[in-house]
Amino acid sequence: MSVSTNAETTKYGAKLPWGDILLTAIVAVSWALIGMAGVAALGLHLLGADATASLGPMTAAVVALGAGGSVTPSGDVSAFGLTGAEAATAIEITPLGVSLAGALLLSWFFLRSLRAAGVVIAPAELLARAGTVVALFVATLGGLAWAGHDVITIDGGALGLDKLPGGGGGGGGLEIPGLGDVGDIGGLLPDQLGDLADAKAAVGFTVDTVPTLLGGLGWCAGILLIALLASRRTPLPRGLEAVHRVVRPAVSALVTVLLVAVAAGLAAGAYAAIGDDHPKRIAGAALLGAPNGTWLGIPIGLFVPWDGRAT
Repeated sequence: MSVSTNAETTKYGAKLPWGDILLTAIVAVSWALIGMAGVAALGLHLLGADATASLGPMTAAVVALGAGGSVTPSGDVSAFGLTGAEAATAIEITPLGVSLAGALLLSWFFLRSLRAAGVVIAPAELLARAGTVVALFVATLGGLAWAGHDVITIDGGALGLDKLPGGGGGGGGLEIPGLGDVGDIGGLLPDQLGDLADAKAAVGFTVDTVPTLLGGLGWCAGILLIALLASRRTPLPRGLEAVHRVVRPAVSALVTVLLVAVAAGLAAGAYAAIGDDHPKRIAGAALLGAPNGTWLGIPIGLFVPWDGRAT
């Protein structure tokens, strides 16, 4: 008993291995960003987005969104239904497929570095390792904010909207199979489709630096906390035995449910892509947004009411 106590005291009082801390943080952040960039680039390519703008800046912008950042559009977007303050409002849609890829890689390498500490880990070492990972991740997001800006040229005629019923602005309304003629939906849809079909606008986008850095800080810290609570084999500081017994099983089970739901969503996307005329688009959308749909479906399946509104 005394030997064990002396060993723990010596370990707690030892100097922090800053070389190992920095190296493992670089590895964790690098692999996380590589995974996020890979998923983002592949998803955008499958969706055909690289036909309208450079893939590199778009990938940087999507990675920034996946890490909790925001992107602001600019340019002539009035033909696409955005005017006034709406045209300058930041885009904060999070592609959770990109987020999940980064979270899994970041968590795996971070937890692996902690397991080398033994049965327990000193609070100072735990904070040092987590803080270094967060600092490096935020610093790297600064580079993405610098690279994430470009101009997208959108040719409305190439979208084929002028060929849709009612899309040319003439009469006849819009007819949906199974529902019949639904009119012009308030007199707005045909005219808007006609304007969009004739539009050819250059729309720019820029990653907002400060909101992206703050969002990345919270995202990275939250991922590390969830990973630490969900892993049952990772050491904790002394005095947190109750967390290991009570909190970790519940968090681990919840994370497992969420991951299984995403796997089911990806399987459904693959099945839908097989019989679709545009399988690449289905695959790209599933790759980027499968967690968005499946995680929304979990509370709906539990009869949790949701209120939605579209404008």
